[in-house]
Amino acid sequence: MFEAETVWEFSMADRVKFGTGAIDELAAELDDLDCSAAMVVTDEGVFAAGIADEVIDALPDDAEHAVFSDVQPDPSVDVYEAAVEFAAEFDPDVIVGVGGGSSLDVAKTTGIVHEHGGDILDYVAPPTGEGKAIPDPGVPTIAVPTTSGTGSETSPVTVISLPDKKLKVGISSRHQYPNLAVIDPALTVSLPPGPTAASGMDALTHAIEAFTTRPYDAKPRPDSPDERPDYDGRNPFTDQLARKAIDLISDNLRRAVNNGEDLEARRNMALASMLAGIAFTNAGVGATHAIAYPVAGEYHTPHGETVATLLPEVMRFNAPSAFERYGEIAELMGENVDGLSRDERADRAAEAVSKLSDDVGIPQGIEAFGVDEDAIEQLAADTMEIQRILVGNPRRVEQTDVEGILRRSL
Repeated sequence: MFEAETVWEFSMADRVKFGTGAIDELAAELDDLDCSAAMVVTDEGVFAAGIADEVIDALPDDAEHAVFSDVQPDPSVDVYEAAVEFAAEFDPDVIVGVGGGSSLDVAKTTGIVHEHGGDILDYVAPPTGEGKAIPDPGVPTIAVPTTSGTGSETSPVTVISLPDKKLKVGISSRHQYPNLAVIDPALTVSLPPGPTAASGMDALTHAIEAFTTRPYDAKPRPDSPDERPDYDGRNPFTDQLARKAIDLISDNLRRAVNNGEDLEARRNMALASMLAGIAFTNAGVGATHAIAYPVAGEYHTPHGETVATLLPEVMRFNAPSAFERYGEIAELMGENVDGLSRDERADRAAEAVSKLSDDVGIPQGIEAFGVDEDAIEQLAADTMEIQRILVGNPRRVEQTDVEGILRRSL
């Protein structure tokens, strides 16, 4: 009989519709859900661009709708609470999130809280929240991404900013998977170069960390509930998804940034984002994300830019525990590693990430965000509080290690 830890599990959103023109099939999906009252969750930019109108136009003729367009980047708990209050007044039977990961996250959690009640922080893990379990799915939710990076459309996770505490927290539950993800690359064409670059590097970070996190049969299982990992570790299925995502991003991100109308590049980036999102929501992420949360919480930096500036040095730190995997990443990113030692192959992967990041205009150090030597010790201490992510990192991480990564990332 096999030991329990040799069994791996895989999960994802109920359904995905992918491809140019996928948005045209939304009307039939809403009809199948017998939608009579749809709440559209988005941000002002997406609403002003008219993308949300495509969702509204797809509603059944007799369906009511209301638009909550107050989502902000890295939404605070106040934004989530406002969305829940909006839902309580409108009482939707379907929620459609349209936009980047922030809008999709707010849509998912709004559906949960509207259905099951309570406060947002009730569902956040201790010590910040109560860790209340989500018993069942919430209001049926459809995710329509307009960026290619967060993977929120196929993820059970939402990220919540707590400005007063300079902290980011999350809610993770299989009941937060959207009922349907409608991924239409044409909806990303209008995304400006900066957000295209940041979201693309976010997807690359997801893929690389999913590919190098601890495997499903070698991930610690702490007894303390607030230290238990969110994910099960990498497995053969997540490895394949991550490999393909790394390959696609390496070949297409520069093209998508430099020519937003390049629909082939946009399609490949949308596919890569989806694959990386599915990979990391099963395999987990590592030190890059753990360090990025306190940095972003303190300096209000875009998540994609934050992880992009930290990733190369995290890769160099992790290399001794994953030489072969980082060497493969270098090859997937188009590097010639023939004749190189395992150390050199791994370092070539970190160099490839830095080069791609630089080519698409991402700052090449966290000093650009305002981080200085005086902040490093506290940022490292805050990182060590996020053990639920750090336990998946391929190499054990101590506070002095994080301080070194931050210094080398300046």
